[in-house]
Amino acid sequence: MKRFVLFIKTILFFSYFSSSGSEPVNPRLSESLSAANIVKHSYYTLAYSEENEQALWVYYRLTPDFINGAVKRNDNFRPDPDVRTGSATPADYKNSGYDRGHLCPAADMKLNATAMSETFYMSNMSPQVPGFNRGIWSQVEDQVRKWALTYDSLYIVTGPVFRNNIGVIGTNEVTVPGYYYKVIYAPREKEMIGLVVPNESSTESIGKFVVPVDSVEALTGIDFFPELPDKTESKLEGQMDILVWMATAGSKGLAGTPETARKKPKTSSFQCKGIAKSTGKRCRTMTTNPNEYCNPHQSQAIQCQKRKM
Repeated sequence: MKRFVLFIKTILFFSYFSSSGSEPVNPRLSESLSAANIVKHSYYTLAYSEENEQALWVYYRLTPDFINGAVKRNDNFRPDPDVRTGSATPADYKNSGYDRGHLCPAADMKLNATAMSETFYMSNMSPQVPGFNRGIWSQVEDQVRKWALTYDSLYIVTGPVFRNNIGVIGTNEVTVPGYYYKVIYAPREKEMIGLVVPNESSTESIGKFVVPVDSVEALTGIDFFPELPDKTESKLEGQMDILVWMATAGSKGLAGTPETARKKPKTSSFQCKGIAKSTGKRCRTMTTNPNEYCNPHQSQAIQCQKRKM
């Protein structure tokens, strides 16, 4: 089985412009992952991992124009000619029992025929458990589109988390990841949210998988927004204010309706369930995070979730 070194010192840089405040546009990796194949398509960019035969991350900007387009999906799955080492192929997935799961969803790229067609490159696919791809992950994707319609513009990074991998498939030995992540940034509102979801069927609400972005960074080794001012980056990546996102239109899937989210007091708090390394005892920090772990102990929350699998 192929192995992936998780905590490579990867830096995902973003360029900025200042017409209405700094906003990320095009990502690139640092020299520490210069072997990764950076592929820029017309409407999304990815970093291809030959080791795992799939993208480490896929990055794009989502606006209502892309969601409200009239182009229908074409299911033209094919190798990506721009991957210099050669991408996975549809044959790798045939009879594997896994779906060709989009990282940049086809439904996010209805703007025109080019945008739609490019989502079917195999570099944009990752092996997903059918119940996951058609269930909880589909719900996450639907929710992100609702947020985009409300927030007007989102920057999205999506990819696999190579922990507790399920195995490999096909001649090219495509890694089946144990988890998937999404990191979403709303520049106008200056809000950020992260999700980490196990590659399995689930009946849980989306809110169960919300984590601070710095927890996603710890799992993947990726620094998502290093060019934001340090104070802003630290604040946004460490927060997990699910109430802000719940209060947007159509956010029922997180936990309750927008109205109940607004009524829920932000002062409600719990003692963190994490164990402090310094004392070996339960953390005494009070937190309002829904999973009852404070931000520094989100990695323990993820480990707890893994043990329940």
